[in-house]
Amino acid sequence: MTASLAIPDSPARARRGRRWGVIAAAGGAAVAGCAWTAAALINVPDPVTLTALAVIEPSSVGTWFPSRIVQAPARASDLPVRPRPILDRVPWKGRTVPLTTVLDATHTNAFLVVQDGVLIHEWQRAGTGPETLFPSWSVAKSIVSLLVGAAVARGQLAETDRVSTLLPDLRNSAVFGQITVRNLLDMASGIAVPENYDPRHPLTGTAGMYLTRDLTAFVRDNAHLAFKPGTKGRYRSIDTELLGLILARVEGKPLADILSERIWKPMGAQADATWNLDRPGGIEKAFCCINATARDFARLGLLVADQGRSGDHRIIPGRWIERIMTPARRDVDGWQYSAQWWHAPGGEDDDISAIGVYGQYIYVNRATGTVIVKLSDHGAEQDEVDTLAVMQAIAGDLAAGRPAAREAP
Repeated sequence: MTASLAIPDSPARARRGRRWGVIAAAGGAAVAGCAWTAAALINVPDPVTLTALAVIEPSSVGTWFPSRIVQAPARASDLPVRPRPILDRVPWKGRTVPLTTVLDATHTNAFLVVQDGVLIHEWQRAGTGPETLFPSWSVAKSIVSLLVGAAVARGQLAETDRVSTLLPDLRNSAVFGQITVRNLLDMASGIAVPENYDPRHPLTGTAGMYLTRDLTAFVRDNAHLAFKPGTKGRYRSIDTELLGLILARVEGKPLADILSERIWKPMGAQADATWNLDRPGGIEKAFCCINATARDFARLGLLVADQGRSGDHRIIPGRWIERIMTPARRDVDGWQYSAQWWHAPGGEDDDISAIGVYGQYIYVNRATGTVIVKLSDHGAEQDEVDTLAVMQAIAGDLAAGRPAAREAP
């Protein structure tokens, strides 16, 4: 068995793996000698794309892959904007520092705070704005969960359904016959596709799944178990990709269309989003890669904070929101987890987050009515616990009704 570089000390690093740009660079090196022909043979993007992925910021990758449009409604829902002060000095790595120091240190592109349905704070990096589409990375996993919850409520799925029954064309019933929808939701499938990667085999693991031009074949070819399904929690992006394949099968349409019909239009998104595909006209990368505005990510957080409602409309069943809010039996890499949402250390029962590899967050605190969106280019070692502590402090300060803290003398 070959050793892997990416088995770091902290649970956060173990979950996310190394920088995608490094993965892409390794992929580029793998095909450099034979260039375009080799890329086609191993079914990955062309060398120009691989080279670009190695050097551009993660927030710019969305346009380098084919995508499908997630249509927005003709009219966006109201998101009142009433700026007011928020906590000015926040806890950070054992000190109290200005919030701007944290945003700068974590290479933040957008930072929004919503309380009780009102956008009270919005900051975006120069060169971006309310219309900029930012990539979700693994925040997409939490959005897929909402789609699964809607499908369960309509009777199209049950958490006890077996993957082999829902996707018989994957063929390996010895593996997929053991895995249920619940296992996939709670990252307990046991499928042996690691989040990290071996530098001698850069196109395997999640790196290979990210770069492949045939996701279905990748899933089919990686039907191997590392442990009995349901016995452990291990963060695996392939679990979410399987959920995406299942949704597309039971709905009979692409994931982008499902997202548009079930959530994007009903919640009143302000702009079309896009969802990156494995190839032109192909399959959505369900485990990542929805590109949307910061305000629409905030609307998603509000949907969860308001028990699945948007205004007077029920979009996601309340029971599914409670499913998300209730930690699963088994932790995932040291953190509580449930149905593709994280329960961060130091949080409350009503305190959950969607988290992406480069510092993408939709933080939801139902008890305080707070939603915080943070979209960054911070890299895989992204200070997750410290960043979430900042969000928890902001939410707590808002709930207490205290004025924003002043600079220390």
